[in-house]
Amino acid sequence: METPPQSNPVRGVFWMLVTGVFFVAVTAVVKVLGTRIPAPEAAFLRYALGLVFLIPMLRPLMNARLTARQLKLFSFRGVAHTAGVALWFFAMARIPIADVTAMNYLAPVYVTLGAALFLGETLALRRILAVVAALIGALIILRPGFRDIGAGHLGMLIAAVFFAASYLTAKRMADETGAAVTVAMLSITVTIGLAPLALMNWVTPTLHELGLLFIVAFLATTGHYTMSVALAAAPVTVTQPVGFLQLVWAVLLGAFVFDEGIDIWVIVGGGVIIGAISFMTWREAVLKRRLRTPVAPATKL
Repeated sequence: METPPQSNPVRGVFWMLVTGVFFVAVTAVVKVLGTRIPAPEAAFLRYALGLVFLIPMLRPLMNARLTARQLKLFSFRGVAHTAGVALWFFAMARIPIADVTAMNYLAPVYVTLGAALFLGETLALRRILAVVAALIGALIILRPGFRDIGAGHLGMLIAAVFFAASYLTAKRMADETGAAVTVAMLSITVTIGLAPLALMNWVTPTLHELGLLFIVAFLATTGHYTMSVALAAAPVTVTQPVGFLQLVWAVLLGAFVFDEGIDIWVIVGGGVIIGAISFMTWREAVLKRRLRTPVAPATKL
């Protein structure tokens, strides 16, 4: 009988710290890219250039005998993630990095709601209160009536919904086909899904812009890998809080590199959302259920 790997919290915390750096670096590079390249095209190029990282996954993908049902579910996930990624690129180029990072934390909250609505999970009073608290956190960030809510903020709100749908489908498919096939199918379906959107308003990228998008693909892929290492090393209740440090890095990056200033209400609202997610994650661990509340980076591009 195979002995289960022992938990190594120090290793898990280290790799989740590294993961946070990679994902904040993704947002920084996309910010540098700017708005000259339309969001769907930038997202398409990120995924198309990232296909090179699928080479190690080709064998398990070729050996997988996917059923018609599995292909439909992978296609659904591809459509949802396509919309989420396009909206994320759109928002990232238009609103502060801290706003995007804080609002992306809503995706795990939407996952909780989706698990109750579509997967039959019980939504106990505690979880309902946590969801309400997270939505209040979003209102603190947006402050309707007290600040201008731009298209980027609305885009990020909707993107989080699509990312949640993608994650719920991924959880189901990873159990059936394995992580390698799930990741490979996501990359392929999203590249295909973004292609027509990119061609509708194509702007020829410069070599510099292509280089930036290749860096985005590398950082995002590596970030997902280091996150997997972190989650394998320690329970999500240990690694999840470390992942939330991304908001700190994002605030510092926006303030000192992109001169976006520090909005205390974004930090307060993000803190409320983080508290709600941390509570839901802790409750999952206490009740020893299969975890449905993901670490925040798991729902990203």
